[in-house]
Amino acid sequence: MTMRRFALAASSLAVALMATPAEAATIMDKCEAEACVAVLDAKAMLATADQLVSEHRFSEAMPLLMALENEPQYSMERQFLLGYSAIESGDLDSAIKLFRNVLEQHPDQTRVRLELARALQMKGKTGGADYHYRLAQNDKALPGDVAAMIKNTRGLLRDQRTWSFGIDFGLAPDTNISNGTSAETIAVNFGGLQLPLTLGATSRKTSGIGQSLSLSGGYRFNAGETTRLLVEADAIGMNYKGKAFDDYTLQLAAGPEFSLGDESNISVQALGSQRWYGGKLANRAVGARTSFQQGVGEGQRVGLSVDARYSDSGFSPSYTGWQMGAYATYERVLGKSFMASATLFGRRESLASKAYSGTEIGANLGVGGELPLGINAGLSGGISQQVFDEALTFFSNDARKDLRLNARVQLGLRSMRMMGFSPSVSYSFSKSQSNITLYDNDRHRFRFGLAKYF
Repeated sequence: MTMRRFALAASSLAVALMATPAEAATIMDKCEAEACVAVLDAKAMLATADQLVSEHRFSEAMPLLMALENEPQYSMERQFLLGYSAIESGDLDSAIKLFRNVLEQHPDQTRVRLELARALQMKGKTGGADYHYRLAQNDKALPGDVAAMIKNTRGLLRDQRTWSFGIDFGLAPDTNISNGTSAETIAVNFGGLQLPLTLGATSRKTSGIGQSLSLSGGYRFNAGETTRLLVEADAIGMNYKGKAFDDYTLQLAAGPEFSLGDESNISVQALGSQRWYGGKLANRAVGARTSFQQGVGEGQRVGLSVDARYSDSGFSPSYTGWQMGAYATYERVLGKSFMASATLFGRRESLASKAYSGTEIGANLGVGGELPLGINAGLSGGISQQVFDEALTFFSNDARKDLRLNARVQLGLRSMRMMGFSPSVSYSFSKSQSNITLYDNDRHRFRFGLAKYF
């Protein structure tokens, strides 16, 4: 029998949900004036709604989808169909919310992620769209034409993205805001003798609770078919009681980016930065940075960055000089909702004082992505060794050597939003093992924050 229209009355729905599968599959022949009342079980209603949505008959599918609201076993399919109906009808905000709801419970659903990326793209949120396209791109089950479409779309998004902005603020309990040693006394050289020196409060480990604020923004515009001009700015601040340990940094970068292919680019930027610590100008630096990125397969990317800057210290001429660094990074999408990265780095400080000049070599590993319940998670850790050029003879006859360890875990609840801000909590640990007691320290930091990205 051909059904020209569904009229699902509350009584009919009740009968359908209580009937056995065989009974519910029977269509009651109650056609009047070309209108038919069909009594279907939940599975049959979902199949019919799916067919209607695929035919873009959204108004006819809507009563069926509403009727499935109390059938939790079909929640994922129902929300996807509602989201698809919304995006095809132009209601992008509802579509984004519905697709996110599905991914919060089922982060491995590639089809849903693709539709979310499409909705974000249509909304003009190119950064978020590219992120979800990249995760979806790693699904080995994607048909070849879909994979090619994603690749082309990501290229277009990179060309279209003109600006970005993020704000993150919160409270940060910290066991060592001074980054000082826990030792009360240290040994110093005096006339060939080793004498104990009592440290003041500002030189020792001090705990506190700070207020943190981080702002980041960027703007890019086309300067040719394969050239764009990038302007980026970052500001980070930590405020504590009093001024002794307040820490603020501002950095600006600007320069051209050149596309070398579909998944390859290189940028050259001039850098300028300024840092204030303890209410005083700590340093002012100018320099340049060159970065290169290359895709090396589905879901994989390598990068190389080199920077050099001249820093003028506001504390002492001994800290004035050149700072240089090189970083090699490999990124890979894991599964359908996680990304992993590995970085090798080397840094060199050639300052006015050789005792404060040195070379550091290290590595960082990290993994992050989406978990069920709308949780974003990240875990990272690193190790490095810094060796200084000459001894600080007041403290030791041997040149300073530091072994540095760090680890961080972060959880964010993207499913919860307050005026567009999502809450997060993080814990970080750092430790410096030095042959000079003054520089031997450890630090535990918690942070409770709210973040929003545009």
